[in-house]
This record gives sequence, structure tokens and C-alpha cells, in this order.
Amino acid sequence: MAIRFVALNTDQVRAIQRGGPDAYDNLPEKAVSDGQGVPCRHCLKPVEAGEDYLILAHRPFETEQPYAETGPIFLHAHECERAASGANVPAMYGPDRRFILRGYRDNHWINYEAAQVVNTGAIPAAAAAMLDRDDVAYLHMRSAEFNCYHCRIERA
Repeated sequence: MAIRFVALNTDQVRAIQRGGPDAYDNLPEKAVSDGQGVPCRHCLKPVEAGEDYLILAHRPFETEQPYAETGPIFLHAHECERAASGANVPAMYGPDRRFILRGYRDNHWINYEAAQVVNTGAIPAAAAAMLDRDDVAYLHMRSAEFNCYHCRIERA
């Protein structure tokens, strides 16, 4: 099964970078990166030390429903280029990290039979196996420590 990692939609990100509200209708908080642990969910690159970034609430679902989780994410404060969708784990996710891969059904509800915590190197194989299931429409990749949304994983 071929997979692809998908970053946040540019139109949605630009609205926030240009002063729009987050998922809770709050304006994002602005901060300056120390260069450690600030991954932008649009370009899928780290926010470098000294760069401004935004902290905001994000809900990676189009509608509110019981499984439409909302949580904190980071974005570059400046307009960055969206990461191209591709089969490789984005380089900013080093080899020693752990992530939750969580499967969702066509109705955007969690599929409890399709969830794993995996090391970075195991993501492609685990994601492919989960997406090979008929009852999984797509996956979210989330931080194992804090449950923060990182990106979507789809069939290629």
C-alpha cells in the first residue's frame, strides 16, 4: 500500500497567518522559537531559532462531532510553503520519536481497531498496514507524548 503524508491546507493556514482566528475563535499566540521542538504543520519543517511562530488551537475536521479533537499546534508566523505530499516521513521527525497513528472511518469517527504508537522508522509500514483496511479512510499522525496533531496520512 502506497501512502502519502499531507500537511495542512494552505488556504486555512494563510487565513491564520494573516490574523484569522483558530478553532476556538481566538487569535493565535505569537512566540519566538528557541529552535527546539517547534514543528510547523504547514511546511513540515522546524521553526528555526529566532523565528516567530504561532501557537493555536486546531481541529483537523470540517465539522464538529464527538471525535473531532481540538488541540494545540504550531505554524510559522510568516507565510511558508506547504510541504509537498509524499511517501517519506518528513525529515523534521527524527528517528527516535514516538507517534500515535490513529485511523478514522469515512464518517470521521475514530476506528478503535486501527491505532498504534510507533517509532518514527516504523511509521510507513504501520500506516500502510492500517490504510490497507477497508474500514480506515485516513490516519492522523499525533505526538505520543502530548497527542498534538502533526499531519494526515492517506493512501497515495
